Order: sequence, then structure tokens, then C-alpha cells
Amino acid sequence: MTSTANTSQYQTGKSYIQSITIIGILFFIFGFVTWINGTLIPYLKIACELESDFQSFLVATAFFIAYTVMAIPSSMVLRKTGYKKGMAIGLLIMAVGAFIFIPAASTRNFNLFLVGLFIIGTGLALLQTASNPYASKIGPIESAASRISILGISNKIAGILAGLIFGYITLNDADALEASLKTMDAATKAATLDELASRVIVPYIIITAVLIVLAIAIMFSSLPDINDSGEEEGSSSTDKSSAFAFPHLMLGVLALFLYVGVEVMAGDTIISYGKSLGIELSTARFFTQWTLAGMLVGYIIGIATIPKYLSQSTALKICASLGVLFTLLALVTTGYTSVACIALLGLANSLMWPAIFPLAIDGLGKYTKIGSALLIMAISGGAILPLVYAKVSEVLNSQQAYGIMIPCYLFIFYYATSGYKAGRK
Repeated sequence: MTSTANTSQYQTGKSYIQSITIIGILFFIFGFVTWINGTLIPYLKIACELESDFQSFLVATAFFIAYTVMAIPSSMVLRKTGYKKGMAIGLLIMAVGAFIFIPAASTRNFNLFLVGLFIIGTGLALLQTASNPYASKIGPIESAASRISILGISNKIAGILAGLIFGYITLNDADALEASLKTMDAATKAATLDELASRVIVPYIIITAVLIVLAIAIMFSSLPDINDSGEEEGSSSTDKSSAFAFPHLMLGVLALFLYVGVEVMAGDTIISYGKSLGIELSTARFFTQWTLAGMLVGYIIGIATIPKYLSQSTALKICASLGVLFTLLALVTTGYTSVACIALLGLANSLMWPAIFPLAIDGLGKYTKIGSALLIMAISGGAILPLVYAKVSEVLNSQQAYGIMIPCYLFIFYYATSGYKAGRK
């Protein structure tokens, strides 16, 4: 059964609970698949015999660049299919990408791993283009950050589980393995690395099957669709010729680009950073979970305070300020203290997506889908900024390279202060 909701008549009662539960499951999938990357980066560096951190960070690039390439096509697909079918298609595309990990692991082919990651990112681009505006619009826009924070808890719990599971599977004995590889002959080394690569085959078979089952479940679920083609009549959206005519949206795209960049840097580079400080991989493999735990705390705070005590823009100001503070502390401290400051960036980053996304799409009306697609394209910040970090760390060092985060957080603070109001009546 399909029903239609719009911004003047929000879902309530049983329909609302069903919708938020289904979207919560999808956010769990986002988190699990996305935060595996933090473990895959050091894992594939060993298994595929990569020569530098820059090469290993291409894991994040291949994954997140798909959002830029596929977000606009995703909005076009959603116009044809609607949100519900679009989500199911996105899950099936992700299943194809996950399946490619099986031959990639069997052959230890790094380029094939990157292809699989790109296809998974493609499916996620479609899934996120549909689910984020859906979450924003099934209730009042003023409380969207609180709703997305609830969904974010599901996302980050999944990320913590993904890191723990894949960290145990792939990096549990990584320190001893790296040491022993140096003394092996070529044949033994190849056999050992083949065994290491094969560890992800069964997990990705399971992921593929789960994604297919979820796609079928979404198709046959009672998830209502949202009709935003004619919403907000009489609003500023009716006198605009395109989504690009909304300054607050364009600034929001840049703010989201920078936010995703610093979030991925904090979560995906922290293991390599810990290793560069001499911390063993058996310990450092948990560092991404510290970052995600910080985000969980932030989400809980967001649920309790937005919009009752804090507006979305105020929450964003606080988070951006914390981002600058923790980055500065990471730059001037050493060892585990510095690592802890990078992990605390999870707290600083926690409410940025929940705040920026609804602020940026507010008032877009019939341009909501394309506006959402532009914002999803901004996830490419996770593809580009970690590579910038890797290059800067080669010139300076892994710690000083985190300095590139400070201007990112300052722009996000500007958006929270006045950028989200640009061009608005």
C-alpha cells in the first residue's frame, strides 16, 4: 500500500513509526558499509602490498567520489521511481559492489577492490539522495536535526560494529604478520597474503545477501512515499528558475563538502595516525570506534536539545567551534592525548550533517530532489580531503597535516552564523 505525504500533513502514529524504523535500518546499512573503510585502508595496504598511505587512502576516494558522479543521476532516477523504489534500487546496486569484493579478494587485485567500492558508493548515493530528504520531511523541518540524530545513532552503532568485526577479522594479528612478512621468501609471502585477502570473502558474501533481502523487503514494505513536486506553493521556491538560484543551498553544499571531508579524515586516518606515532595496529584498530563513540554522544545530546533548547544553527555553531578547539589540541599535544583529540572530533562532527542538510534544503519546494542530489554530491569531500591530508603529511608529518581541518571548521561556523540565511526572505 502506498500513501503520499507532504510538508503540510506529516506522517503520524503507526505510519510515522514504521517509516522512521525502515529509514533507521537504512542508516544502519550506511554506517556499516561506510565505516568499514577505516579498517580496509590499513588492511588493503598490507594485503595488496601498497607502497604508501596515499595509495591506501584511495579506498576512501573510490567510495566517496561515487557520490559526486552519481548524485545527479540519482535525483533523475528518483523522479521516475519515487523515494521507495529508489531506495530498493540503491540497495541492489550496493549488493553488486559488495559481490565484486569476492573476486577482488581471490586475486588480491587492488583496482578491483576500488571498482567494488565505487559501485557500493553509487548505490549509497541513490539511497542517501532518497533517505535524507525523506527523513527531513516526514515531520516538521525545525525538528529534522533531532530526527536525523536518532537515525545517526543507528548509523554510528553500525559503524562501531563494522570496525570491531572487520578489525578482528583483518587486523587482529597485523603487527606480527607485518613483521613476519619481511623474513618470508616470495612463495610463502604470496600464500600468506592470499590467506589474508581471503578473510573478507565470507563477510562480503553475507553483506551481499543481506542487501538483496533488504531491497526486496523495502519494495514490499508499507513505507509511504513523499510527494514534494508541488509543495510550498507561494514560497520563494516558486520564483526560482533552478536549484542553483538558492544561495543558502550552494553554501550548504560547500559546508557539507568540508564537513564530510573532516569527518572522514577523523575516522579513516586515525588508525594510520596512531601507527605513525608507534602505536601497534592491534591497539590502533580500535581508534575509529573512539571517533564513532564521540559521534554517538553528540547525537544523544542533539536528540535531547534540538529544537527544545537549541536551534539547528546554534548546534552547528557549537560543533564547528569544538572542531577548531579539538584540532588545535591535536596539533599541540602528543601520543595518546593527540589521538584522543582526533577521536573527540567525532563529538564535534556529530550534529553537522543533521543540521546542515535540513538548513540547506529548507524552502526548496519542487527543487528538493535536485537540491538533495547536490548535497549528496558534497559527500565527495570524503574522497578529496583525505588525499589532501595524505599529501600534506608527506610534506610535513601526519600530525601537522591535520591543520587543514581548521579552515574547514571556520567555514562551517560561517554557514551556521549567516550562510544558511543567504538569499532567504
